[in-house]
Amino acid sequence: MTEIRKDPFTEQWIITGTEKEQEFFTSLASQEKTEWKVCPFCPGNEKVSGKEIFALRTPGTTADTPGWEVRVIVSKQAALQIETDPDRRPEGMYDLMSNVGAHEVIIETPEHVKNLSNLPVEQINKVFSTYQSRMRDLEGDRRFKYALIFKNQRKSSKYRLCHAHSQLVALPITPKTIKDELHHAREYYSYKDRCLYCDVITQELRETKRVVEENDGYIAVTPFASRFPFEVWIMPKKHNCDFLKESPESLVNLAKIMKNSLLRIEKVLDDPPLNFMLHSAPYMREREGYWATIKDDYHWHIEITPQVLELSGFEVGTGSQIQPLLPEVAAQLLREIKL
Repeated sequence: MTEIRKDPFTEQWIITGTEKEQEFFTSLASQEKTEWKVCPFCPGNEKVSGKEIFALRTPGTTADTPGWEVRVIVSKQAALQIETDPDRRPEGMYDLMSNVGAHEVIIETPEHVKNLSNLPVEQINKVFSTYQSRMRDLEGDRRFKYALIFKNQRKSSKYRLCHAHSQLVALPITPKTIKDELHHAREYYSYKDRCLYCDVITQELRETKRVVEENDGYIAVTPFASRFPFEVWIMPKKHNCDFLKESPESLVNLAKIMKNSLLRIEKVLDDPPLNFMLHSAPYMREREGYWATIKDDYHWHIEITPQVLELSGFEVGTGSQIQPLLPEVAAQLLREIKL
């Protein structure tokens, strides 16, 4: 039975029990063995991919048929179930809850292309608009405290589903990674009465050596203490804690800088596996106390992390990365790419 358990040592919540013992060992044995002959995400295969939750569609077309521009379905690998309740409870000294949540797949284009960067800016803009629509809809469910958008982009392979898509997971908790960001942002704001992220943006624009690209609304930088080679963060220049408050006009500039940043990484590293994660404020609702200053001290952003190094025992044991390439060098190499 799938459960969400709290690690008492780190305060991380862990989703566990998603597979039975035999299923786990069968999946290990069959990894990279299933060749995809029909892509379930391509138009015409809507019945194969699953029931449509949301879509941007050509007028006159109906759900679960061709005619869509961006399509959202329930993930078939979902470990979280929207039909249940949190049922948070103790087990002796431990804390756990039911696997309540939402896990959705955003099919980013009807075209059978692998990467988000393969799409025109107009289509990427529609993807970001869909992110907002789904996050807003799930905000209405008071069981959920946080929604994370993320992408797992991998190398081309006949064993992988090479059709551009990203994912959304809504959770009954705020992840510790986000809580840590909120805590540090709040401490900085309490001390300086300024947003930490805004100060970083100001310094990066002044020094320019870690700036990969900027436009009217956004900046892409290699972080001062990058965890991964060619890690890139995209941040709005105008202070905003909540991705949902970005205007349709602003999303156009976001789509432009996202496409270019991904293209630069793909050209320098020959289309590496990568992840990106969209970090925004938790669902606010009528929160008080700790959460009251989020609108002033937090700043939403996207983190792009190429996966070109394996973790060693040092990284796993300490949580600190050994990152061989200075971020200033990475930024220069990315800037020099001709788009």
